[in-house]
Amino acid sequence: MRNKLVLWLASGLGLGYAPLVPGAFGSLLGIGIYYFAGRLEIWVYVAFVLLFFIFSVWVAEKAEKILLTHDPQIITIDEVVGYLIAMLGFPYSWKWLLLGFIFFRFFDIIKPWPASYFDNQGKGGLSTVLDDVVAGIYANVSLQIIRLIF
Repeated sequence: MRNKLVLWLASGLGLGYAPLVPGAFGSLLGIGIYYFAGRLEIWVYVAFVLLFFIFSVWVAEKAEKILLTHDPQIITIDEVVGYLIAMLGFPYSWKWLLLGFIFFRFFDIIKPWPASYFDNQGKGGLSTVLDDVVAGIYANVSLQIIRLIF
C-alpha cells in the first residue's frame, strides 16, 4: 500500500501514467496547484515551493527505488515543482499561466545546461527534480524578460 501511495504522489496523482506526454500532464497539475498557491503572499509562496521541492525529492527518490530506474517518465512531481518555479512572482492570469506552461515545457524538453547535467549524470531523487528546477528557472527568467519588454 505504501508503494502505491508513493507512486501515486510521484506520478502527479496518477497523471504520469498518461500514455502520451506525461510530463505535460504533470505540468498541468502544476497549473492546478498554482491556482491556489499563486494567490499567497510571495514569501509564503516561496516557502511553499521550497517545502514542495523537498517533498518532491523525497518522493522521487522513493519512487525510483520502487521502480528500479532513474527518472522514469511516470515521475511527474518534478514537473510540478518546475512549473511552480516558472511562475514565481507572476500574477494569476490565463496569459501568464499559458506562457509559463509553454516556456517551462520548452526548457524541460531541450534541457539547457545544467539541466542536461542533472538529467544525464545525476542519480536519485535530487537530480530527477533538479533538471526541472533549472527548466523552471530558465522559464521564469524568460517570462521576466517578456514582462519587462511588454
